[in-house]
Amino acid sequence: MTRPARLVFVAGTGTEVGKTWVSAQLLGRARAAGHTVAARKPLQSFSPGDTRTDSVVLGEATGEPPSAVCPERYSYPAPMAPPMAGAALSQKVPAQAELVAGISASWPDRCDIGLVEGAGGVASPLTADADGVAVARALGPDVVVLVTDAALGVINLVRLSLAALAPLPVIVHLNRFHPVDDLHRRNRDWLVDHDRFEVTTSIPDLLAKIISARP
Repeated sequence: MTRPARLVFVAGTGTEVGKTWVSAQLLGRARAAGHTVAARKPLQSFSPGDTRTDSVVLGEATGEPPSAVCPERYSYPAPMAPPMAGAALSQKVPAQAELVAGISASWPDRCDIGLVEGAGGVASPLTADADGVAVARALGPDVVVLVTDAALGVINLVRLSLAALAPLPVIVHLNRFHPVDDLHRRNRDWLVDHDRFEVTTSIPDLLAKIISARP
């Protein structure tokens, strides 16, 4: 069993915040810089007929087949939390221990950055018996990337999410951040200066922090 040199868990403050886009951009940039990368989307749910699933997008970024990113048996064509989707479709939904063991045994022999992307918000159901926080803690990542929007409400969402993720080390990534937007700038500054959180607003900065994070 091989653990990546850097194990990253990507979580979100909710759905549609851009976890997969951020993950793919991060992995693509790391791969272009010469790092060996791999991605795991342990369970995924999606609308029926959607051919651009998260495993496809992440696989394009890493060069892996979608089935290596997410096993087909854990892909659920129903747009709801994975364990709910599995139950609705009468498909198997793994328990946390089985899922974590499968992820840990699936990494390639040499991997500089291994990324695991959760589903929904940090407290959203992920397995039959655990949410994203519990799975992240069981994996023991070197760093958690918390993806969120930069708009109104972000401070509350980030505070609640980081409290749930404690004591895991977290980098907050403000996705869709626009430096000319006064609210976006003030939200970033409050999170950094007042709350003392580690915050990034660009993919290059995020990758640099992940690489420099203490293993």
